[in-house]
Formats: sequence, C-alpha cells, structure tokens
Amino acid sequence: MKRSTFARHVREGFKNVGRNGWMSFASISAVAIMLLVVGAFSLLILNMNSLAFDVENEVEIRAFLETETEEDAQAEVMEDIASANAVEDVSYLDRDEGLDQFIDSLGSEGAVYESIRDENPLNDALVIEATEPELTEAVATSVIEYAEVETVEYGETILTQLFTITNYVRVLGATMIIGLLFTSIFLISNTIKLTIISRKDEIEIMKLVGATNGFVRTPFMIEGLLIGVIGALVPVGTLMAGYVYLYDFFDAQLPFITMVEPFPMVWQVALVLLGISVVVGMLGSQMSVRKFLKV
Repeated sequence: MKRSTFARHVREGFKNVGRNGWMSFASISAVAIMLLVVGAFSLLILNMNSLAFDVENEVEIRAFLETETEEDAQAEVMEDIASANAVEDVSYLDRDEGLDQFIDSLGSEGAVYESIRDENPLNDALVIEATEPELTEAVATSVIEYAEVETVEYGETILTQLFTITNYVRVLGATMIIGLLFTSIFLISNTIKLTIISRKDEIEIMKLVGATNGFVRTPFMIEGLLIGVIGALVPVGTLMAGYVYLYDFFDAQLPFITMVEPFPMVWQVALVLLGISVVVGMLGSQMSVRKFLKV
C-alpha cells in the first residue's frame, strides 16, 4: 500500500469518527464502560491474589522437641530436615524466645503470662518453612516421625480452609475477567456494527465503482482502532487516579489493609487495557464490515 493511500485511509478514519458523531460516541462509551469494569475487577483480583500469596508464604511449621533431647541430636534432626527437597528453611527457637514471641503476639493481654516465665511450659522448637505453601502438610507429616519431635503445629484446619479460599478466589477472578472480556468484545462489536450498518449504502457505492475490499475495509479498521483507543483513555485515567487515591487513603487511614503498590502495576494494567481496546476495536470493525463487502 502506497504511503499516500495509507495517509488517505487514516484521514478517512478520523473523519468517520467525527462524521458519525452519536454512533461513535455510543461505541466509545461501550468501550469505556466495559474496560472500566474489566480494569476495576483486574485491580481487585490482583490485590486479592497478592494478599493470598502473602498469607500463604507466612505459613510455617513449629516442631516442638522432646525436653530430654540433647544438643547434638537437635542439630542432627535440623540438618536432616533441612536436607529435604520440600524444605526451604529450618531455624531453632529456644523455649524462652518462644515464650517471648507468644507474649508479644497477645499485645497488652500478654502481660498476664509474665508470671509463668520461671516455669516456662514450652519446649524448644524447630521453625520450618516449606518451599511451597501447599507442601506444608506433607513436610509436617514427615517431621512428626522423628523420635526427638514431641508434637507439630501448623494450623492444619486453618491452612486447609486458607488454600481452599485462595484457590476459589483465583479461579473466580480469572473466570470473571475472561467472561467480562468476551462480553465487552460482543458489545463493542455489535455497537460498531450499528455504525457500519448505517453506512452500508456508502460501502456498496464504493464497491460498485471498483474499490477493493482492502480499500473499503482499511478506513473502518482505523476508525475501530481510534474508537478503541479513545474509549480506553477515560477508564485508564480513572482507574489510575482512583487506585492511587485509594492506596494513599488506606495507607494513611487504614494501614492494616495492605494494597499492592500502585506503580508499576497500574501502568501494566493500563497497557493491557489499551492493547485490548485496540484489538477489540479493529476486530469489531473487521468482523462487522465483512458482510457488506459481498456486493
């Protein structure tokens, strides 16, 4: 395609957007609304996934040792456990340090346990971290087999529920985003189709005077691309500004709610939305104009 011809198609694409004002506005609005919904759900799912990942990675196993265990035996057990492929790290926790952590975890209410320091009921323990959170149960089952280990704690019930919930969140999030994307493609394609139907006489005249399919199709593809890009600007700007505001708000007012830092995440989401808008706009116009080329 000659440069002058391509430049002519680009000019026609821009003119068509302005010439079909209300229909272009309807298409741009459809793109903007659907991308706003897709972007908002994407940011929500990314934050929920990050929260689930953080919680999963805080899971640890505490293997309490028998009180009579000698130091050499402790070291041997530690070394043996650390050599397992499923184990990321093993550290030794002295019984007094364990009581300090327990009291600290209770905050102001922990003061009532200060009186038991002289008769500390806790045993020395090994704190074990699995390479993958899902391997925690398997590692705990193997650790309890050691004669030097009295008991193992890793919040079995809570851990099972946690993995179930986080898996549901991930599957549900992916399903919702995919469903919204298909819905947006369907709506945008149909809205663009309406703009092309209103101009079918123009297409038929161009075909009757000898215009090729490519010559007719290209301005519509450029128009679809412009509609997609313009429609993406509003939701991208709104989502970026809104997320940064919410992040600053929660950071200042509700610091216990941890959100993913805005940058570079919002830029990545913005690029994805822009890419989707371009592809959907061009595909929508391409699919819609095809039937009118058979004159």
